[in-house]
Amino acid sequence: MSSRYAFTKGLKEVRFLFCQTSEQSAAVRSFLTRAYPTMKKNNPQTPILIREAQGTLPKVYARYEFGHEMSQSLEGLSDKQIEDAVTGLVKNTA
Repeated sequence: MSSRYAFTKGLKEVRFLFCQTSEQSAAVRSFLTRAYPTMKKNNPQTPILIREAQGTLPKVYARYEFGHEMSQSLEGLSDKQIEDAVTGLVKNTA
């Protein structure tokens, strides 16, 4: 799993938004509990932001060089599908 989270050089920030209590965000909370330590260990210089807000639908954003940003909804995805979505964003060169 560790190589899955080796971010590209052009990635400047990863941001997770989700609700801290809703059922729609349960898989995101589970994923972050499991994967955050590995992501941070492999990418100590890249900010990984975790934003919790009541009623927020789960989503991940990746910000790249030159202000380019991509996002993907994580609503209704399983832990494995979230892992695949995040891996696709962090490996993208935008």
